[in-house]
Amino acid sequence: MNPQHFAATACLAVTTTLNSLCAAEPAPTEPVTLSNVVDPGANEATEPIADEFSMNRAVHFLDSASLNWQKERQCFTCHTNYSYLYARPLVSADDESHETVRSFAEELVATRWPEKGPRWDAEVVATAAALAFNDAHTTGQLDPLTRTALDRMWTLQREDGGWSWLDCDWPPMESDDDYGVTLAALAVAVAPDDYAKTEQARRGLAGIQKYLAGNPPPTLHHQAMLLWAGSYLPELFSEEDRNQCVRQLSALQHADGGWSLSSLGDWQREDGTPQNVDQSDGYGTGFVLYILRRAGVEPDDERILRGIAWLKQNQRESGRWFTRSLKTDSEHFITHAGTAFAVMALIDCAPQVAHDE
Repeated sequence: MNPQHFAATACLAVTTTLNSLCAAEPAPTEPVTLSNVVDPGANEATEPIADEFSMNRAVHFLDSASLNWQKERQCFTCHTNYSYLYARPLVSADDESHETVRSFAEELVATRWPEKGPRWDAEVVATAAALAFNDAHTTGQLDPLTRTALDRMWTLQREDGGWSWLDCDWPPMESDDDYGVTLAALAVAVAPDDYAKTEQARRGLAGIQKYLAGNPPPTLHHQAMLLWAGSYLPELFSEEDRNQCVRQLSALQHADGGWSLSSLGDWQREDGTPQNVDQSDGYGTGFVLYILRRAGVEPDDERILRGIAWLKQNQRESGRWFTRSLKTDSEHFITHAGTAFAVMALIDCAPQVAHDE
């Protein structure tokens, strides 16, 4: 499959249906910068649903959440500014907020790592993956700093083919080594300029396949991550496995058209309360829709149409899509990543929403 955007012509069959769902955009808000960024506020399940869908508000939320995280915490996390580097260029990369976050990631590679070293091995893999995806959807060429990050990633690969990942019990991203392997696979798979064919990458991919042979993805979420990587490098995910994964993901779609993140794994909450497996959320819906498109499900498929309708009908007033934390109700930062995936799904399934006024 082509690693660039799916062609707009692939979505023409659903233009009429999607236009009927898409309300007029509000006037563009002031661009978000480090100097004027305002905390978009806590992610709360009680935030009202917006009267109208707005891509502008969604992008404004992502800009605000990512830049505020960068300004206040001076670090990268999978659920916020790394996810941002995946989603933002699908709407527009020619923006100061995007350039600021991208430059912050490049600074890790060019300055922090040579001077102080990475904080964790996971930082190298996550940075390489985000920059590689960002390159693929901006210039289409592998930036030298991205290549440096990718090459460094292999120096940290263990003998068993995996990486020592963050286990902070914050699923699905920071709770097991298996997520790190799927993310590394995606990094090398999506990288432009045939990076996957380089000697380093081929050796590294052999290690990844060795790891996966002994440690299959433990959750449907991680299987879907590997399907995502396999949409660029078919050797990573067989057609049989792809079809089975698509069937499993499709079976979890709710009557309202959405999906729940918590249904994609068997994660346990810190306080022992049950997960909301029957309640659709932004991450579950956006992530599954994006993966289904990567797997070749057509944009006029009923599963896609119902999922897109859910996203357009369940955006919050701030522009975000709420997702309950899989760990604790004290923080719901997974909402940031969920909003990023919602935007990615909307753009890949209905690219005209990026330009609606």
